[in-house]
Amino acid sequence: MTELSLTPENTLPEGGLAGCFLARVWRPASGETPAGPSPVLVGDDGVHDLAHLAPTLSGLLALDDPAAAVTAGPGERLGGVAEILANTAADGRDPGRPWFLAPTDLQALKACGVTFVRSMLERVIEEQAKGDPEQAVDIRRAIGDQIGQSLADVKPGSAEAARIKEVLSARGLWSQYLEVGIGPDAEVFTKAQPMAAVGSGAEVGIHPGSSWNNPEPEVVLAIAPSGRIIGATLGNDVNLRDFEGRSALLLGKAKDNRASCAVGPFLRLFDDGFSLDDVRGMAIDLRVEGADGFILEGRSSLAEISRDLQDLAAEACGAHNQYPDGLLLFTGTMFAPTEDRDAPGQGFTHHLGDVVSIATPLLGRLINRVNRTDRIPPWQFGTGALMANLAARGLL
Repeated sequence: MTELSLTPENTLPEGGLAGCFLARVWRPASGETPAGPSPVLVGDDGVHDLAHLAPTLSGLLALDDPAAAVTAGPGERLGGVAEILANTAADGRDPGRPWFLAPTDLQALKACGVTFVRSMLERVIEEQAKGDPEQAVDIRRAIGDQIGQSLADVKPGSAEAARIKEVLSARGLWSQYLEVGIGPDAEVFTKAQPMAAVGSGAEVGIHPGSSWNNPEPEVVLAIAPSGRIIGATLGNDVNLRDFEGRSALLLGKAKDNRASCAVGPFLRLFDDGFSLDDVRGMAIDLRVEGADGFILEGRSSLAEISRDLQDLAAEACGAHNQYPDGLLLFTGTMFAPTEDRDAPGQGFTHHLGDVVSIATPLLGRLINRVNRTDRIPPWQFGTGALMANLAARGLL
């Protein structure tokens, strides 16, 4: 498999670390203190422990003004950004030195689906094809003739959306994906369990029973327990198109698998130089490089999203639902790859060893390699293990 290597050049935002960037680092054992994770501040002067402010990243994000708190009181310097990045990819890692983890711990990991017209139409195609990629090309052409891109300007939940629903239903083309794409209610589902996300440099998992799957490059919002959006990072909502296409009731199996949720490289907090409007204007670049020489590239512009980011956050949490440890919310992707890889008419699917890069100038680049879920080391450090570890380190 292609060796992974993380450097400042292939990871950091274009403007460097001018901003408030948080992460988590696995600290090796020191004396009688066992190894364990700590929230950290990542800056040009290095990586600084923040466990003295809060032992978890979710606890830091629950502060009234986390950006002000972490920049005013950074703790012990754990090393330079370059040296910790170099030790982060699983290939050749030195367990006696620190490495970066996914920038999330106790937060819920939720996702919004079908928030872009292009990917919405691909979901309809998956449903019509019953998860069979060989049928997808003909169905894509037929649905395109009927629907095309005319839904792009339709406001979800509007009277115009209701009229379109009536027309498409009469033609037998209405779908549960169109319902959440332009209907009044957004799709919000559980992507993974707290503590289950993997970070940049890790392997992402594809279920061994899947033969049609793809990456989903997305912006991920960091939302405080109050429901306030306080920052953003990048994510890969790894998806099994064949499983979900067979039945929407298989969404959990299509989405929530070992290492199927990647987040990183860092979490950028809102401050005077970075706001939700900056996120609204982002374009997300995807690149997949296969060991077979195959290269896939694409771009998603959040300017084309059908529901505003604030609306998506309100659908996920508010008076109807609370998250006392906060949440990370994937906001959906417009990227649904259709380029043929293995045979004409079969579209794109992952090969083992694919290297997936998801990038945007203000947040940096998330890099992962594809493997099978049953070949990636099992997830064992969950919430209970974290609590026991923090207690053993005197942080609780």
